[in-house]
Amino acid sequence: MNYLTYTEKMNYLLEMIINGRLYSLQQASEKYNCSKSTIKRMLKTLRLQGYSIKYCKKTQKYFIKNE
Repeated sequence: MNYLTYTEKMNYLLEMIINGRLYSLQQASEKYNCSKSTIKRMLKTLRLQGYSIKYCKKTQKYFIKNE
């Protein structure tokens, strides 16, 4: 995966989180045809960019915590 593709997928991952459509790492890895580890790295990169991404066990989806 080249940098442009990786960045596009990461931006779409962020959009999925904002819209409340990211339920699991498995879901995202199947959608992007990559491993769950790659999705974890994307989430880590987004967190380093300043997004406070959390996972809610009750609703079973990722969200951005407003501070």
